[in-house]
Amino acid sequence: MLASLYESDLKSLPLVYRGKVRDVYGIPREIHAGAGDDKLLIVTTDRLSAFDVIMPEPIPGKGAVLTAVSNFWFARMRKVIPNHLVDMSLEQVLPDAAERAQVEGRAIVVRKLKALPVEAIVRGYLIGSGWKDYQKTGSVCGIKLPDGLRMADRLPEPIYTPSTKAELGTHDENIDFAATVKLLGQDMAEQVRDVSIAIYKEAAAYALERGIIIADTKFEFGLDEAGKLVLIDEALTPDSSRFWPVDEYQPGVSPPSFDKQFVRDYLETLDWDKTPPGPKLPAEVTEKTAAKYREAQRRLTGA
Repeated sequence: MLASLYESDLKSLPLVYRGKVRDVYGIPREIHAGAGDDKLLIVTTDRLSAFDVIMPEPIPGKGAVLTAVSNFWFARMRKVIPNHLVDMSLEQVLPDAAERAQVEGRAIVVRKLKALPVEAIVRGYLIGSGWKDYQKTGSVCGIKLPDGLRMADRLPEPIYTPSTKAELGTHDENIDFAATVKLLGQDMAEQVRDVSIAIYKEAAAYALERGIIIADTKFEFGLDEAGKLVLIDEALTPDSSRFWPVDEYQPGVSPPSFDKQFVRDYLETLDWDKTPPGPKLPAEVTEKTAAKYREAQRRLTGA
């Protein structure tokens, strides 16, 4: 197993941004002929964010799992939509072996794109904030659903329920499709909705054959210099999705999962107001969460 990495420290590249999970570095033009300033190195650390708060302990190997799973889906969905990956080796970007060793298996080189201000969420099952909205209004993000649905019920059709992209330390807010039209324009809003649902449907069918229900997932998109839509960030990982084991799924209750829901469930037992700093996680919780991430990777990718 890879050593845990809570925070990367690359001296040879300028740090652009440190997010909840990812550290993003610029790639100066002189590092590699032809690289230009239009590429970035994204390092996926082992940090875990729950309720939009970064936990103080890493989940061992989590960043490598997220990287491998995302790369698997990026390749599989290339026929549906282009992604931000660049065919450039880590050795080209980080010639120093010690620096390279720090991030090997968890770093990708990507195109620098203009990120859209919307998180594209697709739900195939009624759980989480969607379930809470449904209990109050019978709808999710303005989409009316049939009466009488239970927690974790499969929806008649996957629904697109976008949210705003919050700043670090603040909460995303669910919005309806009309709000995305105001943010993106009619054509782009429709493109984002349609491609998100298409990716989800194909991925959900694939995962189901491998014993995983993808209950819901989140995508992020950017625009290239020609204004073309590109899939960015991560794709269909245990961080951005709810993964449930098929053989333990039962409507009416919150199913066990292969994702960070295990940590959320633990945190709900604490007297914690869900504001920073996050509470210390017991070793048992971090180890079991790491095992769940690895199992998701094994089932989906065979690795």
